[in-house]
Amino acid sequence: MPMNRVQFQPGLSMREFLSLYGTDELCEAALIARRWPRGFECPRCGACQARTSFNRQGRRYWQCAGCQYQCSVLSGTLFEASKLPLTSWFLAMQLLTQSKNNVSCLELKRHLGVSYRSAWLLKHKILEGMRLAEADRQLTGRVEIDDAYLGGERSGGKAGRGSENKIPFVAAVQTTEDGLAHLVCLSPRRFTNKAMEDFLARHTALPLTVVSDGLNCFLVATSAGAVHDREITGGGKASVLNEKFKAVNTIIGNVKTALTGTYHAVKFAKYAYRYLAEVQFRFNRRYDMRAILGSLLSALVHAPRRPERGIRVAELRR
Repeated sequence: MPMNRVQFQPGLSMREFLSLYGTDELCEAALIARRWPRGFECPRCGACQARTSFNRQGRRYWQCAGCQYQCSVLSGTLFEASKLPLTSWFLAMQLLTQSKNNVSCLELKRHLGVSYRSAWLLKHKILEGMRLAEADRQLTGRVEIDDAYLGGERSGGKAGRGSENKIPFVAAVQTTEDGLAHLVCLSPRRFTNKAMEDFLARHTALPLTVVSDGLNCFLVATSAGAVHDREITGGGKASVLNEKFKAVNTIIGNVKTALTGTYHAVKFAKYAYRYLAEVQFRFNRRYDMRAILGSLLSALVHAPRRPERGIRVAELRR
């Protein structure tokens, strides 16, 4: 079997990471370069000129020449108000982007030497940045689409799609000309006509060929202007081995392996959208593992601030 060049590519090694981001000063300089590549821009009034800069509690601050607003590079971002050093943030980002599978909060706690609550909040802020970066992801061309579920049935409860403990999500995969997975979109939502119309409107673009099984809600693809290649597969092993759905079945299997192999207790009903966004963010940037941390850094400095109470709020399922 030939070597998968994407899978076996060199990433950003820990030695290189420490040389680039091993101190708070290096981390702050990287943040400034990502947030203000053309120089200071006031987050309040948009002016591009600072009257002065000064240090406060070890952090560099700027005062806007226009509105007199004082801010650091962290102000108004997901980093704002964090008491953790920037080196802890960057190490967490390195672990989350270079890991093949997910990294649990307990594992992150041990690597960073912080409390579990701090590790949980840090990780979910990073996942929120990943989610926002992927919020406008659109697929085009040939797209395999399928219904999938996180969680399992409760003892004595319903089995299959009717299980009260299962969280439904759409798995859509844009494939290459030779049928390999190229880009993916994972979205928690119910399988109704309205929900699928919304998904297709937000996450696909013409020209589009939707390849789906017999689930009725996928029939709305034609009203969205797509060509609908429908094949009723039924259930069982044969449907999983169907070559027509190889890419999407592989992605669904990888998602479930990444989650169940990492977490022992996850509130899928509350945070599934973030855990799926984490998988999606890494997968869609897998072609250049050395650049993925920089991509995440850009996502975090351009995401709006979210206090802990906002991070702990669940997203309503559509």
